[in-house]
Amino acid sequence: MSWDWEKLKEQQQKMGGGGVPPQMDELVKRFKGFKLPGGPLLLAVLLVALVVYTSVYTVKQDEVGVVQYFGRYVRTTQPGLNFKLPLSIEKVTKVNVKRINTEEFGFSSSEGDRRRFSPAESTNVALMLTGDLNVAVVPWIVQYRIKDPYSFLFKVRDVRRLLTDMSEATMRLVVGDRSIDEVISKRGEIAIEAREILQRELDLADSGIHVVTVELKRTNVPGPVQPSFNEVNQAEQEKEQMIFQAKEEYNKAIPAARGQAERMIREAEGYSLERINRAKGDAARFTAVYQEYAKAKDVTKRRLYLEALSKLLPKLGSKYLVDSDQKNLLPLLNLGQQKGAEK
Repeated sequence: MSWDWEKLKEQQQKMGGGGVPPQMDELVKRFKGFKLPGGPLLLAVLLVALVVYTSVYTVKQDEVGVVQYFGRYVRTTQPGLNFKLPLSIEKVTKVNVKRINTEEFGFSSSEGDRRRFSPAESTNVALMLTGDLNVAVVPWIVQYRIKDPYSFLFKVRDVRRLLTDMSEATMRLVVGDRSIDEVISKRGEIAIEAREILQRELDLADSGIHVVTVELKRTNVPGPVQPSFNEVNQAEQEKEQMIFQAKEEYNKAIPAARGQAERMIREAEGYSLERINRAKGDAARFTAVYQEYAKAKDVTKRRLYLEALSKLLPKLGSKYLVDSDQKNLLPLLNLGQQKGAEK
């Protein structure tokens, strides 16, 4: 495309000055000749406005203001309208002390505040060695808030890095003391213990952080060993089932045998007590009889004799009294027949 130089020159002449930009010295002269309307009064007003603007600040309801005087901490201000020295003499850092922050380990969700690990690094963080030398995948989250703004800002260089490192070290410590079955089934106990240890370590480091909760997500074993782990679990369940069945049979047979043995012991004790009491009674009765016999031997001897006969005679059946002077006993042979004939 060719340029129409004649038309371009005509446009520059219409704009004035032949299109040549003003020189630098001309611009300086124009600037020196410029004067503000109002002069020193307007400058004073602007200075006062700047001082007021840099002296007043507002702290939100869920925040506190940490004031530094040339970098040195001087005070902490509460929510509302506050004042400070102007022109950066005092600097205010606002810290949210009520917001619950979340750190995720071993996984990433859209609800997390920030993501510290890539997907590969998240998997490595979640891999932990248990107390029975198994590998478990243990994802978890830590929720915390700032309880001491001064310590949070000035005592530790990188508080978030400290929190994440201490969280990982604490979780590995707690998981390393438990078996793989406990890691999978007792997540609540592990979370409580990890929170207590983590809070204690953060307090020792003057981090100014309060751990609200530690929550374990779904724990499992790594994917490549999942089939083998399932087989082991199935074998363990069958083992437990057989143990329970054996205990059930044991609980049925042993108490029954113990009950039967106890019953036999009680029967033997009862029989022994009966024989002892009977022997004591017979001995006491014999002693009483003997004492009466000693008092009147003839009467007692006769009474015993008569009592013995009264018990013996009913068992003898027919009785025949023979006179000592009787010599011929033949007539007595058919006494039974004569008795029947008389009837």
